[in-house]
Amino acid sequence: MTVTAADFSYVSTLVRQRSAIVLEPGKEYLVSSRLLPLARESGLTTVGELVTQLRSAPHGPLSGKVVEAMTTNETSWFRDGAPFQMVSQELLPRVLAERPPGDRRLRVWSAASSTGQEAYSLAMLLADWLPGQPGWTAQIVGTDISEEVVAKAREGRYSQLEINRGLPASLLVRHFSRAGTQWQIAEPLRRMVEFRTMNLAAPLPPMQPFDIVFCRNVLIYFDTDTRRRILDAVARVLRPTGFLVLGAAETTLNLYTAFERVQFDRAACHRLRNGRTTS
Repeated sequence: MTVTAADFSYVSTLVRQRSAIVLEPGKEYLVSSRLLPLARESGLTTVGELVTQLRSAPHGPLSGKVVEAMTTNETSWFRDGAPFQMVSQELLPRVLAERPPGDRRLRVWSAASSTGQEAYSLAMLLADWLPGQPGWTAQIVGTDISEEVVAKAREGRYSQLEINRGLPASLLVRHFSRAGTQWQIAEPLRRMVEFRTMNLAAPLPPMQPFDIVFCRNVLIYFDTDTRRRILDAVARVLRPTGFLVLGAAETTLNLYTAFERVQFDRAACHRLRNGRTTS
């Protein structure tokens, strides 16, 4: 169903104002596919009717639902594989070696964690790592702009279709139990992860420093200035010896010079140059 230019402009402006996500011309199909189910849920038949209702109450609850619907929540277990191998084989040993004696708490941030698959994938990885590191504890913080997906992540319950997207059978057996037609993640992994609603494009709330930050496939949705602000905010909550993991198509080059790229075998990450946090 076609979205008019005026309706597309209104939605794209709203989304940019609320989330800093940029919807370029050519994304009309995305607006249509994301908002038509919301329109029908609201008792309407077209996206145009939804936008008309939105215009009549621009600060009402519907505007929040529209922004959430337009937020990309593409995710899977151990997405792309190599970054998770890099964490277990390269990053964790370096965190261990560089940490001062007596400080044995590992903190990981999964930014834009969607429905939780990335954060729980990291939790499964750490569940294998921790038994070999006496005295160490780990906490993962998962954040997303959408209250709806954060609520689902906290619940930790997934359909068979969601499970099939990248979860090895051996890990399904170890870390999940049947819950009717769905799968419930094990309680120890749920306790390891704290999920919060957070807008990366807004000023971040106070957070304790992190050893590893996953901010993958997020920057591509923002304009250059917003990318710089996000990288600066991440740098300020990253330990001087910590690691930032971006998506394969993302870079700090020409955006934030305080970061330097570190290439491993099949994946790369970024570190702060000499522990500096300013560009």
